[in-house]
This record gives sequence, C-alpha cells and structure tokens, in this order.
Amino acid sequence: MGYKNEAEIKQALGIESWRNLSKDKMIRFAAMMPDMDTEVALKIIEQFPVFKEFAMDTVNAMEKAHESTLSANKQSQEHVHRAFQEIREILRGELDKGDLSWEEKKFLIEQIQETGRMEFQKDSENKQLLDGMLKKVLVGAGTALVLSVAFVGGKIMIEGKDSPEDSPEE
Repeated sequence: MGYKNEAEIKQALGIESWRNLSKDKMIRFAAMMPDMDTEVALKIIEQFPVFKEFAMDTVNAMEKAHESTLSANKQSQEHVHRAFQEIREILRGELDKGDLSWEEKKFLIEQIQETGRMEFQKDSENKQLLDGMLKKVLVGAGTALVLSVAFVGGKIMIEGKDSPEDSPEE
C-alpha cells in the first residue's frame, strides 16, 4: 500500500496531529516509510526535530539492555562453571580414597569426564545465545541509525532543492 499524503499516514497511525506521535507510533511510522511517497515522508520528518534524538535514544536503550543482559549472563555462567568445578573436586576426593574397586574408580572417572562434557555443552549454548543477542542488537541499532541518517539526508535533500544553484538555467 502506498501512502500518498499526510492524512492517510495519520489515519493509519491513528493520530489526529503529529504532536500525538508517541515513541511506539514513531517506530510504526518508521516501518511505514518504505510505503510512503518520498516527498510526503520527507515533509513529515522535517516536522520532527526530535527524530534524530529518538533514533539515538533507541540505540542507547538497546545498548543498556544488552549490557545488562550480558552482565547477568556472565554471572550465571560463572555460577555454572563453579558448580561443575565443585562437583569434579568432590569426585576427585572420592577417587583419592584408597579402598575403591576398579569399577568404582572407573565410574568416578566417567563422572568427571561427563561433567567436562556438560560444561562444554553449556558453554557452547551460551555462545550461541550471545551470538543471537548480538545479531538482534546490531539489527535494531542499525535500523535506528539508518532512520536517523535518512532523516538527516532527507533534510539535506530538501535544503538542496530549495537552493537556487540546483535550478536549471534556460
């Protein structure tokens, strides 16, 4: 669907005035931009001196959320590694007892090996989680930055069209 004027866009956003454009609706507005007539989109964006601020605030909020998640994840990972280490220490202590049969020693060694495999698996899962999170943050931050660049670029294009240098001579 192509939006050809401001009224259609306001109606689609459910607002009466651009002053009613909340952050949620601004995100929706940004998502609608590819379906807007370029001139109309630039004319609307020109009315929002805070659009660049909004894009930067979005990037900053995403960065803070990402840092908080990383911190919590790091603490959780440290706890898991400590727990596996304690289990292995207990198993080693049992293994050091001199009165164990070969089957008991074999069982304890297998348990030590199993905790190593489990810890490696947890570490791999964590790395996949972090990779997925990083990709989401990069996509979100990239989108916000592209929108702010588009806003600034649009203003430059508008200012360029108003410049007498660009008008063709006859």
